[in-house]
Amino acid sequence: MKHIFATLVVAAVGTIFTGCMTARDQIPGLLRDQADAWNRGDIDAFMQSYWKSPDLTFSGSRGITRGWQTVLDGYKKRYPTRSDMGTLSFDELQVRELGPNAALVLGRWRIDRARPIGGVFSLVWKKTATGWVIIHDHTSADAPSQ
Repeated sequence: MKHIFATLVVAAVGTIFTGCMTARDQIPGLLRDQADAWNRGDIDAFMQSYWKSPDLTFSGSRGITRGWQTVLDGYKKRYPTRSDMGTLSFDELQVRELGPNAALVLGRWRIDRARPIGGVFSLVWKKTATGWVIIHDHTSADAPSQ
């Protein structure tokens, strides 16, 4: 009985603490988790931070993509092999809270591989009952070096 009570107390404190954490506290860790999943070659796990909705939007050089499944399929098509995926990193992160349930995140991304690529991104995050999710991703690649 004491063990069950202790477990419930720990769970309640964790829930309260997580509820008090801001976007600035939580989102950088979610982006680290995304990069870790990518670097393991696990695009499905990488996509867990995205809103699993047909209303998810992704803007990039190919235009606007709508829907979680379509975004997932696009990643798998553009990065079909582990060597194509390379090693992903994010830096220069700026988290701007837009309210208690919304945030804008700006940053740079880089994929190290035989021909490295990188660029900038802006992400709109929404806090849901299950945590923070990306509802819009605008990613741009740097212009090729001359």
